[in-house]
Amino acid sequence: MNSSFSISRRQLLGGATLASLSGTLFSQALSKKEVANPKIHLKPGATLLFQGDSITDAGRQNRKSPKPNDQASMGNGYASMAAAGMLNSRADLKLSIFNRGISGNKVHQLDARWQSDCLAHKPDILSILIGVNDIWHGFQGKYDGTVDRYEEDYLALVARTREALPDIQLVICEPFVLKCGAVSSKWFPEFDRYREAARRVADSHAATFVPFQSMFDQALSFAPPQHWARDGVHPTAHGSALMADYWLQAVRG
Repeated sequence: MNSSFSISRRQLLGGATLASLSGTLFSQALSKKEVANPKIHLKPGATLLFQGDSITDAGRQNRKSPKPNDQASMGNGYASMAAAGMLNSRADLKLSIFNRGISGNKVHQLDARWQSDCLAHKPDILSILIGVNDIWHGFQGKYDGTVDRYEEDYLALVARTREALPDIQLVICEPFVLKCGAVSSKWFPEFDRYREAARRVADSHAATFVPFQSMFDQALSFAPPQHWARDGVHPTAHGSALMADYWLQAVRG
């Protein structure tokens, strides 16, 4: 840990302190070269799209016709918080930000709805967080996929996106879990292979990579796993706020 940064668990309740913590954790990730960080260029009128599963979905409404920059359409998770941060800091750009995450999705389910829920929006910037269900549903006997299929499907999805939108800027987020709730030691080391696969997808397409698992691993020095994600998978408000600040650190370069 950075010896110049000190924080109590009580202070973690403060939004400003969470922002300071995310900045510290991101600086540590940079020093360890955990971040693939091509600079994202924001242009006036750009469209930003968040995609993924329940962690991105986070209870969003207006599912059939989501509205840009709308709280109900963005949900209550990291995507909504990151969007608010982006809109507040760059109001001059008049960005349009959408959330099309759907709870329970795996990579192949993203692909099945990609035309209407991604390509039709013609995003200038696309952020994807996907992977936990690809392993979790296997443990539950609901899915027979493998990490190889996850990577193959993910690479194909990104290639399809690049072909349709050659100038798109990509943000690939690292899937993460915390050891509490539904997550036990049986998830490992297999889950780490999914993380590594997501990193390879980012590297192969020169995407910005957001190392959320590394972030949470470091955050455990400040608060226990239940503080960040009670069931080990879905972040609490504090976990989502930390993710949002960290995502902004990565995307702003």
